[in-house]
Amino acid sequence: MSNVMICILITNYYLETLMKEHQNNALAIEEGMLHSLNALSMARDNATGNHIIRTKNYVQAIAHRLNSMGMYQDELSESAIANMVKAAPLHDIGKVGILDSILKKPGPLTPDEWAVMKTHTSIGEDVLQAAMVKDARHTQVLDVAIKIAGCHHECWDGSGYPRGLSGIEIPLAARIMSLADMFDALVSKRVYKDAWSHEDAYAEILRLNGARFDPLVVEAFMMESDHFIDISIRFRDDS
Repeated sequence: MSNVMICILITNYYLETLMKEHQNNALAIEEGMLHSLNALSMARDNATGNHIIRTKNYVQAIAHRLNSMGMYQDELSESAIANMVKAAPLHDIGKVGILDSILKKPGPLTPDEWAVMKTHTSIGEDVLQAAMVKDARHTQVLDVAIKIAGCHHECWDGSGYPRGLSGIEIPLAARIMSLADMFDALVSKRVYKDAWSHEDAYAEILRLNGARFDPLVVEAFMMESDHFIDISIRFRDDS
């Protein structure tokens, strides 16, 4: 009996060691893949400067605030929030498939150009789906990134794109990303617009509460307003 127990203990030790090695390799693969995808996204649409850094910090702030409010706790474990933050920089990776003449146009888009621009959500889903490894267990961040890329322009009232999802049909990570993305777009200077004041941006977010945005996400955002200002200043674009 003692020999059997020793064999079992030795076997368990080696299995645990192999499992840890597998997990470490899987995490290294995922980190390398995410780094490459992030580099691709930034290289394609670098006109937004620190937009990617700011928005992932906004996402983190809202997610933690929602959790502290006791909202969506089943979806906002520490690991889930960490995955959201890692996935957030990939929200616009679909812009790799948009022509420069549209993506970098210094003025309003025509209806036809806008129709093309909106396809960046579906393109983003396709790019990230192609990066997935079948039967792998190290794709939690990519799973979240696919939801964010494909759904961050959906609206709470169902008026968004590409699928016209509404309410909690829209993945929570995408609902959070939607607000973070819009706030940063409003307070940032672009070739086609001046930067809005933080006060005007807050007013616009509140105006769209319950229409474009999840009311609970808006509530968390307003409670984090000072934090948002700090983030926008700390990571502002160079003049």
